[in-house]
Amino acid sequence: MTDLIQTDVLIIGCGIAGGIAALQLADAGVPVVVVTRTEKPKESNTYYAQGGIIYQGREDSPELLAEDIQRAGDHYCYPPAVQILATEGPPLVKKLLVDKLQVPFDRTAQGELSLVREGSHSVPRILHAADATGKAIERAIMAELVGHPKVTLLTQHTAVDLLTPSHHARDRLHVYEERSCVGAYLLNQMTGKVIRCVAKNTILATGGLGQIFLRTTNPVGSRGDGLAMAYRAGARVLNCEFVQFHPTAFYHRNAPCFLISEAVRGEGARLVHENGEPFMQNYDAEWKDLAPRDVVARSIHTEILRCDVTNVYLDLRSYIEPDRIRAHFPSIQEKCRQYGVDITTDLVPVVPAAHYFCGGIWVDTWGLTSINHLYAVGEIACTGVHGANRLASTSLLEGLVWAERAARHIQHSLDQHPLFPADQIPTWHDTGEFEPDPALIAQDMSSIKHVMWNYVGLVRTNYRLQRALRELRHLEYEIERFYRAVKLTDSLIGLRNAVRSALIVTISAWENKSSMGCHYRE
Repeated sequence: MTDLIQTDVLIIGCGIAGGIAALQLADAGVPVVVVTRTEKPKESNTYYAQGGIIYQGREDSPELLAEDIQRAGDHYCYPPAVQILATEGPPLVKKLLVDKLQVPFDRTAQGELSLVREGSHSVPRILHAADATGKAIERAIMAELVGHPKVTLLTQHTAVDLLTPSHHARDRLHVYEERSCVGAYLLNQMTGKVIRCVAKNTILATGGLGQIFLRTTNPVGSRGDGLAMAYRAGARVLNCEFVQFHPTAFYHRNAPCFLISEAVRGEGARLVHENGEPFMQNYDAEWKDLAPRDVVARSIHTEILRCDVTNVYLDLRSYIEPDRIRAHFPSIQEKCRQYGVDITTDLVPVVPAAHYFCGGIWVDTWGLTSINHLYAVGEIACTGVHGANRLASTSLLEGLVWAERAARHIQHSLDQHPLFPADQIPTWHDTGEFEPDPALIAQDMSSIKHVMWNYVGLVRTNYRLQRALRELRHLEYEIERFYRAVKLTDSLIGLRNAVRSALIVTISAWENKSSMGCHYRE
């Protein structure tokens, strides 16, 4: 197999952002290579998104949606980006998801799209596919993507680093030119070989970084790969202190964290203690259990510390009819039942968990980063829409909108620059002689997760952040030495990216001395 692939567009990641960008380009006749580190291309942050996607309520308007986004984002959102989302988003949902991909969203008995209200939304405007909206969207995208004549789908390939002439070209005079991206080095996990993928344009759609924290709702690949690669390439990053913790992840000593959707509280469930007593009215008298996520998450954190307990509970049984619970939350019911909890009759144990990265790689209104020909879309990008905290169900919509805009921008500019000469990019030189010890990788990942959870979590202090910086910098030094001494694997690449992403988040948290949104300094 050749060690070189050349294409018009390389897309790293295939959730809603990467998948929609690929489909829009491919349908326009543009050849694309889509890369995913997983064996099954559907495996992505999108696939695990239980919550919904914003549409348009019956008494809704772009202005009202924009107000809700700004309020949830602590009025730190970028107004032009919010306006784009509010005006272009709902029509794109109709055009691409409802009409083109025919995603099976919930409907009323009359056949109309069913609209739900979620936390901090003024009106019901959220579309759901039961409690597995992301799964329904991802399946519809993959059905179109797999087998498309203009799409080359590479599974079990991990992006190692972005290719930039200023870093990699044989002609060192490229250091004097504007920084640009011409593709990426990709590790074929099955062969262990690294290939060069040279592309006119590259799109990062790698998702979030929840796995750098001890508790997270994110899948295992969410370790900040895109953020770390872009940072090493010299891209501008911002707002990286704003990591949103979802208030309600299922808690069980022997269970992985999984999301209990905000839609559960949207339907009327309350956060309570073991005796059934609600407590959110003590923290937000107006919104109570539907307060912004950072408020709810910190309130739970406070109650856990105040009462010296491991978790609080969600009470569905007292507030929602059993038939409605079964109809609206079948996936949640099934997963909880595996651990002996019946959500129609039992209180559901929950704790906060790292959920969504509100910051990321800076992009303009077309998804273009500060590096020429490099785009970022979805959770890894920072459009400014989320500000200091994300409004519920904006994430899938943001991925959709900026994927479509990036694809449109690329189509219009594709012929304006040639493919970079492949012979200017050297083949990968593997310096490692031995397979990396998985025990060392596991221990280092565990150290990163515990440092981030305890020192850079829901509540941050000067001393905790100083301690985190010291420990993470030492870890990164050791990991970089390890990285250069052994053969490449996906888990080794992920470890290197995780420690760099953890440092980016921690440095941002240290530099921002003010509490705002989901960044809380005590």
